[in-house]
Parts: sequence; structure tokens; C-alpha cells
Amino acid sequence: MNLCDINTLKPLLKRHGFTFSKGLGQNFLCDESVPVAIAEGAGVDEDTCVIEVGPGVGALTQELLKRADRVTAVELDKRLPALLSETVGGYNNFSLVEGDILKVNLPEICAAFDGRKTVACANLPYYITTPAITALIESRCFESITVMVQREVARRICAKPGTSDYGAFTVYINYHAEASVVCEVDRGCFIPAPNVDSTVVRLDVRKTPPVDCDKKALFKLVKAAFAQRRKTLVNCLSFAYKDKISKSELEDILLSLDLSKNVRGEELSLVKYAELLTKLP
Repeated sequence: MNLCDINTLKPLLKRHGFTFSKGLGQNFLCDESVPVAIAEGAGVDEDTCVIEVGPGVGALTQELLKRADRVTAVELDKRLPALLSETVGGYNNFSLVEGDILKVNLPEICAAFDGRKTVACANLPYYITTPAITALIESRCFESITVMVQREVARRICAKPGTSDYGAFTVYINYHAEASVVCEVDRGCFIPAPNVDSTVVRLDVRKTPPVDCDKKALFKLVKAAFAQRRKTLVNCLSFAYKDKISKSELEDILLSLDLSKNVRGEELSLVKYAELLTKLP
């Protein structure tokens, strides 16, 4: 069953009385090259176990099942298990968890894989992109996370310091993973077509962070630095740390790190943020 073929997909949805939910951000793939690109980009093979987020009718699921040792899909929409039973239920390496990816116990689910190589794959609804990626990273269950996201989100994930797309989430990603682009996906590859284009990105999760510092303190600093993007870093931090350090002291610290006193938060790399943290009280 070609689940990306409109002539297969539409009768399937009609037979199950399925209508798309805008609230759940549902857009199903109708270009069969995309699931192949995601599965290949994720490096899925017979030694790989996969957690898939939001399988929909199973277009990507089907491609993963052909390659992987096991695939466990996590689906929130209670209307879809019956559909998935028809489309991928015949695979003996498939299992389904009904639930919210932001609430399920990922370590418990992945424990069934007995320590084998585990990756995450997803065509993420746009409205949960950042929290879903965060949940996958923080679970510490995956060697890599390959997800399709809105193109502007992909730009933020992969941005370099000094660019307009670089932000607090970029720094967070850099701390936890190495990001790379797998492929671009046009809006016409979906039914219904969304109003934006997408990008598939792969996050290779780091075993250890590239900087050695207190994570909570680091991201308190990063959050403060990007709280008001139009302001200089000194002004942002002098407000956030007003009870601990003066503006002139902050300027001196920046100069000691070979940074201009007029530097903005988006100009600092993760390493520079870690260096800056060591200088703060």
C-alpha cells in the first residue's frame, strides 16, 4: 500500500471517516521520496530501533519498518490507531503507544529495546516543534533525532552566531547535539498543503556537552541574553543580574573576553557563553 499516493490515501481516509484536525497540525505526506529521505538521513538499518512521533497514517512508519529492527510510534490522535492497524499493523516489528509525546515516559518505552541503537524520527506538527524536540533531547534515549520542521525553525536550529536566525534555542541545540540539514521539503508534498515549506534536520546527540559548566546557570544566562534582542548584551544582563553586578563591571568582563561592550547576544557562541559564565558572580 503506497500511503503517499493520493489515490490510495483519500479512499483510506474516507473509509475511516477521517478529517484533518487543524488543532493537531495534521498534514500527511503525499510524496513518497520524503519518507525515504528521512529514513536514509536518520541512518535507520536492521540494527536500529526507532521511536516515531506522530505517525499519522503511517507513510514514514512504513518506510522505517522496512529498514529497522523495531519501530514504536507515539500517537496522540485517538482516531488513528484503527487506521494504523490497517496500514502497518501487519508488520511484526511495529508497536503503538497512544499518548502525548510531551507526557509519555520515553525512557520506560525505550527500555523495551534492551540497549540497542535507538533513534527518533518525526514529521512534527509545527505547534509542538520546540517542546517535542526538547522532550526528545532531555530523555537521553537517542543517538540521533531526525525531524521534519518548519523551514524557519530549521534555520534557527542550524544558525551560526552573528546571524538573525541565531537565538537561545540554537544555543540549546548546540549544547546537546550537532545539527545538520537532511533535505528540504516543499509544501506541495503534503495533504492538505500547509502555508509554509519544511526542512528535515538531523540532531546527532552529544554524549557529553562541548562546554563544562553548570547547565542551569548557563541557560539562565542565555535566556537573559536573548530576552530583548534589540538591546546590547550589557543592557540585557545588567537587568537580569542587577542585584549581583553593575553595568560597568559587565563591560569590563566583556572586554576581558575580547568582546565589544556593544556586543549583542546573538554574536556569542556557546563556548563564549560558557566563558562569560565563569566571570559572573
